[in-house]
Amino acid sequence: MNRWLVLGTSLGALVALIVFAPAAWLAGLVAGLSGGYFILSDARGSVWSGSAVLVLTGGEGSRDASALPGRLHWSVGTDGLAAAVRLRHACCLTGEQRLRIVPGLGRLRIELLPSGGGGPLGQWPAAWLSGLGTPWNTLQLSGALQLSSPGIVLENASGRWTFSGRADLELQSLASRISTLDILGSYRLTLAGDGAQREGTSVLLTTTAGALQLSGNGQFAAGRLRFRGQASAAPGSEAALNNLLNIIGRRQGAQSVISIG
Repeated sequence: MNRWLVLGTSLGALVALIVFAPAAWLAGLVAGLSGGYFILSDARGSVWSGSAVLVLTGGEGSRDASALPGRLHWSVGTDGLAAAVRLRHACCLTGEQRLRIVPGLGRLRIELLPSGGGGPLGQWPAAWLSGLGTPWNTLQLSGALQLSSPGIVLENASGRWTFSGRADLELQSLASRISTLDILGSYRLTLAGDGAQREGTSVLLTTTAGALQLSGNGQFAAGRLRFRGQASAAPGSEAALNNLLNIIGRRQGAQSVISIG
Protein backbone atom coordinates (compact mmCIF):
# COMPACT_ATOMS: atom_id res chain seq x y z
CA MET A 1 0.00 0.00 0.00
CA ASN A 2 2.83 2.38 0.91
CA ARG A 3 4.59 1.65 -2.38
CA TRP A 4 1.43 2.43 -4.37
CA LEU A 5 0.94 5.61 -2.36
CA VAL A 6 4.49 6.77 -3.07
CA LEU A 7 4.14 5.85 -6.76
CA GLY A 8 0.81 7.68 -7.07
CA THR A 9 2.16 10.74 -5.30
CA SER A 10 5.25 10.79 -7.52
CA LEU A 11 3.23 10.45 -10.71
CA GLY A 12 0.86 13.18 -9.57
CA ALA A 13 3.76 15.49 -8.81
CA LEU A 14 5.30 14.74 -12.22
CA VAL A 15 2.04 15.50 -14.04
CA ALA A 16 1.60 18.72 -12.07
CA LEU A 17 5.18 19.70 -12.88
CA ILE A 18 4.55 19.21 -16.59
CA VAL A 19 1.16 20.91 -16.64
CA PHE A 20 2.24 23.92 -14.58
CA ALA A 21 5.80 24.22 -15.90
CA PRO A 22 6.69 27.92 -15.49
CA ALA A 23 7.26 30.20 -18.45
CA ALA A 24 10.79 30.79 -17.16
CA TRP A 25 11.67 27.29 -18.37
CA LEU A 26 10.72 28.24 -21.92
CA ALA A 27 12.71 31.46 -21.58
CA GLY A 28 15.78 29.43 -20.67
CA LEU A 29 15.27 27.12 -23.65
CA VAL A 30 14.94 30.03 -26.10
CA ALA A 31 18.06 31.73 -24.73
CA GLY A 32 20.03 28.52 -25.02
CA LEU A 33 18.92 27.63 -28.55
CA SER A 34 19.57 31.18 -29.83
CA GLY A 35 22.98 31.51 -28.21
CA GLY A 36 21.66 34.27 -25.99
CA TYR A 37 20.62 36.52 -28.88
CA PHE A 38 16.89 36.27 -28.02
CA ILE A 39 15.69 36.69 -24.44
CA LEU A 40 12.16 36.23 -23.13
CA SER A 41 12.27 38.79 -20.33
CA ASP A 42 9.69 39.02 -17.52
CA ALA A 43 8.20 35.68 -18.62
CA ARG A 44 4.76 35.07 -17.10
CA GLY A 45 2.36 32.16 -17.13
CA SER A 46 3.44 28.66 -18.08
CA VAL A 47 5.32 26.88 -20.83
CA TRP A 48 1.92 26.09 -22.39
CA SER A 49 0.38 29.55 -22.22
CA GLY A 50 2.26 32.68 -21.34
CA SER A 51 3.79 35.96 -22.37
CA ALA A 52 7.10 37.81 -22.18
CA VAL A 53 8.96 40.87 -23.41
CA LEU A 54 11.11 39.91 -26.42
CA VAL A 55 14.66 41.25 -26.13
CA LEU A 56 17.44 41.19 -28.74
CA THR A 57 21.05 41.10 -27.49
CA GLY A 58 24.54 40.66 -28.86
CA GLY A 59 24.71 37.11 -27.54
CA GLU A 60 26.05 35.55 -24.38
CA GLY A 61 27.98 38.05 -22.27
CA SER A 62 26.73 41.04 -24.25
CA ARG A 63 25.90 44.24 -22.40
CA ASP A 64 23.71 45.54 -25.21
CA ALA A 65 20.00 44.80 -25.30
CA SER A 66 16.90 46.19 -26.97
CA ALA A 67 13.32 45.25 -26.13
CA LEU A 68 10.27 45.32 -28.38
CA PRO A 69 7.19 47.21 -27.14
CA GLY A 70 4.36 45.21 -25.67
CA ARG A 71 4.42 41.50 -24.90
CA LEU A 72 4.81 38.38 -27.01
CA HIS A 73 2.02 35.89 -26.23
CA TRP A 74 2.20 32.17 -26.93
CA SER A 75 0.16 29.04 -26.55
CA VAL A 76 1.44 25.49 -27.01
CA GLY A 77 -0.60 22.47 -28.01
CA THR A 78 0.16 19.16 -29.68
CA ASP A 79 0.13 18.02 -33.30
CA GLY A 80 0.87 14.31 -33.24
CA LEU A 81 4.35 13.99 -31.77
CA ALA A 82 5.07 17.66 -32.45
CA ALA A 83 4.40 20.79 -30.42
CA ALA A 84 2.10 23.29 -32.12
CA VAL A 85 3.01 26.84 -31.09
CA ARG A 86 0.84 29.88 -31.76
CA LEU A 87 2.38 33.35 -31.40
CA ARG A 88 0.76 36.79 -31.10
CA HIS A 89 2.47 40.16 -30.71
CA ALA A 90 0.36 43.26 -31.22
CA CYS A 91 3.31 45.47 -32.12
CA CYS A 92 4.99 43.31 -34.69
CA LEU A 93 3.35 40.06 -35.84
CA THR A 94 0.66 39.94 -38.52
CA GLY A 95 -2.22 38.17 -36.83
CA GLU A 96 -1.35 34.81 -35.32
CA GLN A 97 1.79 33.02 -36.50
CA ARG A 98 2.29 29.28 -36.14
CA LEU A 99 5.31 27.11 -35.44
CA ARG A 100 5.58 23.34 -35.43
CA ILE A 101 8.38 21.95 -33.27
CA VAL A 102 9.36 18.31 -33.73
CA PRO A 103 11.83 16.88 -31.19
CA GLY A 104 13.91 13.81 -31.94
CA LEU A 105 16.90 11.86 -30.74
CA GLY A 106 19.70 14.40 -30.95
CA ARG A 107 17.63 16.51 -33.34
CA LEU A 108 15.20 19.40 -33.24
CA ARG A 109 13.07 20.58 -36.15
CA ILE A 110 11.29 23.95 -36.16
CA GLU A 111 8.82 24.67 -38.95
CA LEU A 112 7.45 28.15 -39.61
CA LEU A 113 4.11 27.49 -41.26
CA PRO A 114 2.92 29.85 -44.02
CA SER A 115 0.14 32.27 -43.09
CA GLY A 116 -3.19 31.94 -44.82
CA GLY A 117 -3.18 35.52 -46.13
CA GLY A 118 0.13 35.17 -47.92
CA GLY A 119 1.29 38.62 -46.76
CA PRO A 120 4.20 39.64 -44.52
CA LEU A 121 4.67 37.63 -41.34
CA GLY A 122 5.49 40.74 -39.33
CA GLN A 123 7.18 44.10 -39.12
CA TRP A 124 9.70 45.29 -36.53
CA PRO A 125 11.31 48.68 -35.81
CA ALA A 126 14.85 48.89 -37.21
CA ALA A 127 15.92 50.49 -33.92
CA TRP A 128 15.57 47.01 -32.37
CA LEU A 129 18.87 46.05 -34.07
CA SER A 130 20.78 48.28 -31.64
CA GLY A 131 20.53 45.40 -29.18
CA LEU A 132 23.09 43.49 -31.26
CA GLY A 133 25.82 45.92 -30.22
CA THR A 134 28.53 47.23 -32.53
CA PRO A 135 28.04 48.64 -35.16
CA TRP A 136 24.26 48.71 -34.80
CA ASN A 137 24.28 50.72 -31.58
CA THR A 138 26.49 53.30 -33.31
CA LEU A 139 24.34 53.50 -36.44
CA GLN A 140 21.10 53.79 -34.43
CA LEU A 141 18.89 52.98 -37.37
CA SER A 142 15.28 53.99 -37.82
CA GLY A 143 12.86 52.52 -40.32
CA ALA A 144 11.17 49.14 -40.48
CA LEU A 145 12.09 45.48 -40.96
CA GLN A 146 9.44 43.42 -42.74
CA LEU A 147 9.67 39.63 -43.04
CA SER A 148 7.95 37.53 -45.70
CA SER A 149 8.25 33.80 -46.32
CA PRO A 150 6.29 30.96 -47.95
CA GLY A 151 7.51 28.76 -45.10
CA ILE A 152 10.87 27.76 -43.66
CA VAL A 153 12.35 24.87 -41.70
CA LEU A 154 15.19 25.12 -39.17
CA GLU A 155 16.74 21.85 -38.05
CA ASN A 156 19.39 21.24 -35.42
CA ALA A 157 21.37 18.00 -35.56
CA SER A 158 24.46 17.41 -33.44
CA GLY A 159 24.56 21.09 -32.54
CA ARG A 160 24.46 22.35 -36.14
CA TRP A 161 21.58 24.28 -37.66
CA THR A 162 20.37 23.91 -41.25
CA PHE A 163 17.87 26.06 -43.13
CA SER A 164 15.33 25.03 -45.75
CA GLY A 165 13.06 27.38 -47.67
CA ARG A 166 13.21 31.09 -48.37
CA ALA A 167 12.81 34.24 -46.33
CA ASP A 168 12.90 37.86 -47.52
CA LEU A 169 13.69 40.62 -45.04
CA GLU A 170 12.80 44.07 -46.38
CA LEU A 171 14.69 46.92 -44.71
CA GLN A 172 12.39 49.81 -45.48
CA SER A 173 13.23 53.54 -45.41
CA LEU A 174 16.30 53.18 -43.23
CA ALA A 175 17.88 56.24 -41.66
CA SER A 176 20.85 56.69 -39.32
CA ARG A 177 21.78 59.30 -36.75
CA ILE A 178 25.29 59.61 -38.24
CA SER A 179 23.99 60.72 -41.63
CA THR A 180 22.39 64.04 -42.53
CA LEU A 181 20.14 62.33 -45.08
CA ASP A 182 16.53 61.85 -44.04
CA ILE A 183 16.45 58.42 -45.71
CA LEU A 184 19.43 56.21 -46.59
CA GLY A 185 17.45 53.78 -48.69
CA SER A 186 15.52 50.50 -48.74
CA TYR A 187 17.07 47.06 -49.06
CA ARG A 188 16.24 43.37 -49.36
CA LEU A 189 18.07 40.55 -47.59
CA THR A 190 17.18 37.12 -48.98
CA LEU A 191 17.95 33.81 -47.27
CA ALA A 192 17.54 30.57 -49.21
CA GLY A 193 18.56 27.01 -48.43
CA ASP A 194 17.74 23.36 -49.08
CA GLY A 195 18.83 21.94 -45.73
CA ALA A 196 22.28 20.83 -46.92
CA GLN A 197 24.99 21.45 -44.33
CA ARG A 198 27.86 21.66 -46.79
CA GLU A 199 26.26 24.22 -49.11
CA GLY A 200 24.69 26.11 -46.24
CA THR A 201 22.22 28.97 -46.57
CA SER A 202 22.76 31.55 -49.29
CA VAL A 203 22.56 35.24 -48.30
CA LEU A 204 21.86 37.95 -50.88
CA LEU A 205 21.73 41.69 -50.19
CA THR A 206 20.34 44.13 -52.77
CA THR A 207 19.31 47.79 -52.84
CA THR A 208 15.74 48.55 -53.91
CA ALA A 209 15.98 52.36 -53.58
CA GLY A 210 18.06 55.09 -51.97
CA ALA A 211 21.26 57.10 -51.84
CA LEU A 212 23.26 54.45 -49.98
CA GLN A 213 23.88 51.60 -52.40
CA LEU A 214 24.42 48.20 -50.76
CA SER A 215 25.05 44.85 -52.41
CA GLY A 216 26.66 41.55 -51.53
CA ASN A 217 26.26 37.81 -51.13
CA GLY A 218 27.51 35.03 -48.94
CA GLN A 219 26.72 31.80 -47.14
CA PHE A 220 25.83 30.75 -43.63
CA ALA A 221 27.24 27.27 -43.00
CA ALA A 222 28.57 25.31 -40.01
CA GLY A 223 27.49 28.08 -37.68
CA ARG A 224 29.49 30.74 -39.51
CA LEU A 225 28.53 33.57 -41.83
CA ARG A 226 30.80 34.39 -44.76
CA PHE A 227 29.69 37.53 -46.56
CA ARG A 228 31.34 39.84 -49.07
CA GLY A 229 29.71 43.06 -50.21
CA GLN A 230 30.18 46.70 -50.95
CA ALA A 231 28.64 50.05 -50.14
CA SER A 232 28.79 53.27 -52.13
CA ALA A 233 27.01 56.60 -52.43
CA ALA A 234 24.70 57.50 -55.29
CA PRO A 235 25.88 60.52 -57.33
CA GLY A 236 25.35 63.72 -55.35
CA SER A 237 25.29 61.97 -51.93
CA GLU A 238 29.03 61.37 -51.47
CA ALA A 239 29.61 64.09 -48.84
CA ALA A 240 26.54 63.19 -46.80
CA LEU A 241 27.50 59.49 -46.67
CA ASN A 242 31.27 59.77 -46.21
CA ASN A 243 31.28 59.15 -42.44
CA LEU A 244 28.82 56.29 -42.72
CA LEU A 245 30.87 54.57 -45.42
CA ASN A 246 33.92 54.75 -43.14
CA ILE A 247 31.99 52.86 -40.45
CA ILE A 248 30.28 50.26 -42.65
CA GLY A 249 33.48 48.69 -43.97
CA ARG A 250 37.03 49.16 -45.25
CA ARG A 251 37.35 52.08 -47.62
CA GLN A 252 38.67 51.52 -51.12
CA GLY A 253 38.31 54.84 -52.85
CA ALA A 254 34.65 55.76 -53.21
CA GLN A 255 33.52 52.34 -52.05
CA SER A 256 33.41 50.64 -48.69
CA VAL A 257 34.17 46.92 -48.69
CA ILE A 258 32.07 44.76 -46.34
CA SER A 259 33.69 41.53 -45.22
CA ILE A 260 32.30 39.14 -42.61
CA GLY A 261 33.90 35.80 -41.83
